[in-house]
Amino acid sequence: MAARILLLGLVAVSFTVGLASDPSSLQDFCVADKTSSVLVNGLACKDPNLVQANDFFFSGLHIVGNTSNPFGSKVTPVTVTQLAGLNTLGISIARIDYQPWGINPPHTHPRASEILTVLEGNLEVGFVTSNPENRLITKVLQKGDVFVFPIGLIHYQRNVGSTNVVAIAALSSQNPGVITIGNAVFGSKPEIGSDILVKAFQVDKNVVDYIKSKF
Repeated sequence: MAARILLLGLVAVSFTVGLASDPSSLQDFCVADKTSSVLVNGLACKDPNLVQANDFFFSGLHIVGNTSNPFGSKVTPVTVTQLAGLNTLGISIARIDYQPWGINPPHTHPRASEILTVLEGNLEVGFVTSNPENRLITKVLQKGDVFVFPIGLIHYQRNVGSTNVVAIAALSSQNPGVITIGNAVFGSKPEIGSDILVKAFQVDKNVVDYIKSKF
């Protein structure tokens, strides 16, 4: 009997975890009301009688991103912040531009898996599996190729050609979030103590302080 109860409990937990996702809509739509002070897991709904076509519309993914930065890439996101009609729909999209040898540095999306399609150029992509293996899975994509990054795993992209690359990323959350590893570890506010990072990365304190200065 006890074993049966334990099994049922494990099934219930597995089922709950398997359904973890953005809040589902209980109506036709729930356009985000960005003026509301109500705190919910997501954004409060706008009065449906005030909803218009522009609440479901965004224009701008045809615009080339400015890649003149240290990484040589630019992400143009379309999440619920930019498109209120995405609220409760569990999806978002982004355009990513890369100059030759530009990178989208190692990062994670804590609330979404990502599917990326290359529109122009050649793009190296990769993600790292969780501990203890930390296996790098990587591939060079060409125009029309598609690659998936599982939720929460560290991943990156790099232009490996002499021409610009354009890619479109779709994500399974209205607000996928992004944690860029370098910024989070070496540029947090307040900062993580250098003594902690010295032990974590097994390097000299001067190296840690130098990297911190870059963020």
